[in-house]
Amino acid sequence: MSEFNHVNIIPQDIEQKMKQAYLDYSMSVIVARALPDVRDGLKPVHRRILYGMNQLGLLPNKPHRKSARLVGEVMGRFHPHGDSAIYQAVVRLAQDFSTRYPLADGQGNFGSMDGDGAAAQRYTEVRMTKLTLEMLKDINKDTVDFQPNFDEEEVEPKVLPARFPNLLVNGSSGIAVGMATNMAPHNLGEVIDGCIAYIDDNDITVEGLMKHIKGPDFPTGANIMGKKPIIDAYKTGRGKVKLRAEAHIEEYKSKHVIVVTEIPYEVNRSKLVMSIADLVKDKKIEGISDLRDESNRMGTRIVIETKRDANPNVVLNNLYKQTQMSTTFGIINLALVDGVPKVLSLKELIHYYIEHQKEVVTRRTKFDLDKAEARAHILEGLRIAYDNIDEIIKIIRSNYDDDDIKAEFTKRFGLTDIQGQAILDMQLKRLSGLNVEKIEEEYAQLQVLIKDLKEILANESKLMDLIKEELLEIKEKFADGRLTRIKSAVGDVEEEDLIEEEEVIITLTNQGYIKRLPADTYKVQNRGGRGVTGMTTKDDDFVQNLIVTSTHSTILFFTNKGKVYKKRAFEIKEGKRQSKGQAIINILQLDIDESISAVIAIDEFDEDKYIVLATRNGKIKRMSSSEFLNIRTTGIIAITLTEGDELIAAREVQDDSKILMVTENGQSIIFEMDDVRPMGRTAQGVKGISLSKGDKVVDAAIIDDNEYIFIVTEKGYGKKTLIKHYKAQKRSGKGVKTYKLTNKTGKIVSTKLVNMEDQVLLVSANSEVIRLNVKDISTMGRATQGVRLKKVRSDEENIVACAKYIEEAE
Repeated sequence: MSEFNHVNIIPQDIEQKMKQAYLDYSMSVIVARALPDVRDGLKPVHRRILYGMNQLGLLPNKPHRKSARLVGEVMGRFHPHGDSAIYQAVVRLAQDFSTRYPLADGQGNFGSMDGDGAAAQRYTEVRMTKLTLEMLKDINKDTVDFQPNFDEEEVEPKVLPARFPNLLVNGSSGIAVGMATNMAPHNLGEVIDGCIAYIDDNDITVEGLMKHIKGPDFPTGANIMGKKPIIDAYKTGRGKVKLRAEAHIEEYKSKHVIVVTEIPYEVNRSKLVMSIADLVKDKKIEGISDLRDESNRMGTRIVIETKRDANPNVVLNNLYKQTQMSTTFGIINLALVDGVPKVLSLKELIHYYIEHQKEVVTRRTKFDLDKAEARAHILEGLRIAYDNIDEIIKIIRSNYDDDDIKAEFTKRFGLTDIQGQAILDMQLKRLSGLNVEKIEEEYAQLQVLIKDLKEILANESKLMDLIKEELLEIKEKFADGRLTRIKSAVGDVEEEDLIEEEEVIITLTNQGYIKRLPADTYKVQNRGGRGVTGMTTKDDDFVQNLIVTSTHSTILFFTNKGKVYKKRAFEIKEGKRQSKGQAIINILQLDIDESISAVIAIDEFDEDKYIVLATRNGKIKRMSSSEFLNIRTTGIIAITLTEGDELIAAREVQDDSKILMVTENGQSIIFEMDDVRPMGRTAQGVKGISLSKGDKVVDAAIIDDNEYIFIVTEKGYGKKTLIKHYKAQKRSGKGVKTYKLTNKTGKIVSTKLVNMEDQVLLVSANSEVIRLNVKDISTMGRATQGVRLKKVRSDEENIVACAKYIEEAE
């Protein structure tokens, strides 16, 4: 115990000690390892690798040297953090799929996009690229500061001259303590153009810079989806850009194949192929019959064969949605500015680089000026010596001590010590044979050079012109075209992109069962046929609404209470021809006493496009379709109804349209759209037709003068009548007779406007569907009975709905 009595124990606060130790560690990682310097865009390990290559003479025109030789040089002299970390940094600098403009020229296996690691450092060889020379150019001209290395036996540069903006050009990534950087690479030519634009106008905006710097340019190409994320990242220093693989569709043996030629940055190609195979195996992506990776050293080529009945565009969108064919690159422009980490905008990045170049070029100019003036000083002494050559030789011969000779030179000719030493260092033979012409020529050239260098130092505009000139030289030598394309699309794969766009039939029954069917479910039959069963319903249920539309359309559901709901067509569950369908209450939040009374399909919402609503009591209302753009899941009010009234029809219209309203008892009216002014959602509308007692409106339509009015009755009778037999009237009149009704025909069920090339679908209460060619339906006058279109033997077979169908080929 006695030996411890003499030990000095210093009490320490452990909390304070741990805080200080962690802070020291954090700053060491931030400053000396993980973050790049804003001036040369390099982390310490990369800077030491490039400087190490320079010290070893691994020039682009010299043979490659073993990577292990370079790693040993860097680790032993500058970077004592392990050979593995150094070699991995060398490898990344040499990979053309990791670094946009490689700074190491590797020979041997340096890995691949499939995740293959590089060969051991003892097998690979490395040297500088030509572009690397520009990073180190003029480093021996006092352009940058040096600092002692880790053991203070040597010195290393604090920063490289970096004659091009490497941080923007090659980007950087690193994780420090409490912060991280992830900077995207860019196109060299674009970045230099941006730098020159900044030099010309220091007040240039980010938008102005983006006229030159379009966006990141990744070494693996691919596509950036949308410019807004790029603008945000350039303005704030943070943002997320969406990358999408480059793929196209080709025809192959009567099938289609998707060929992927470029993948997003830092995506493992082999893992991407395996993930696609797993998704196909698990049936999460359908429509793929074969998958091949035909990639080689020349580039990426992943071939995905689709099945004959699959839509290749839908398959491709599913691949974007579920695989790394679409990724996000999170931009964090964090770099060290005077040793302090700072998030930088695009303009700030360029600003700090240009400031660095101003310092580099200024220091180089001063170095060259000092060297030129020193040489001119010596030449001035040689000129004096030539003019007094005989006496110079005599002084040299008569004195034996150099100091005495130089003192005599100073005494006799006013030569400085440096000039006298230069004369003494020359061989007597050269001294006696001095070529005055060469001296005068060199001296004159030096005077011009000195004048130019002094002007550069005295005039900042000349300094900036010199920086611009040198940047343009680098652009001329090394710039290439963009690899990454920037597309205007937002980049998000919407749900509709995963659904094949096709014509469908959507049916809704009286008791609220809805389903979606392919339009080709029904075959064309001759007039008077029996039809086929389209839906299995309850005994007291029947099809109430039937529309033909696209899977990508928006379906608006108008209820008897004047509310409107919306769903995308593809959201409606597809059923089989004889299936009952899905209860509408399972997809819409309807009230207990609320039912669907009208359904329309709309492709786009536009302020200049309108929807007309018609009520059972003859009210009409015009609204902009934009009113229905944002509809809550609980629905919104489409029209305010009076007591006892209900909504029965909704139609999409144009400004110059004419509106047709048809009643159950055979009356009809046509009036101009201009007679109905646009109204808000809560308005009641105006009178469209004056109804007789007991009559009610069954349908409303938008007419075209070249069309026919097709009318069908509940007993299966119908006809088509030329529009010219009807004249437009003022709104709110009683109208004219449009159909001669009898007990045999029953009352009117529905009205459609058709052309001779059209086809119509008739649906009966027992769910039989028949498809007819309009050209086969008789054309008759306005007040006629029509002909039988479908055999109706009982009330259960009454016609309850009809829809117009147009062949896909049209």
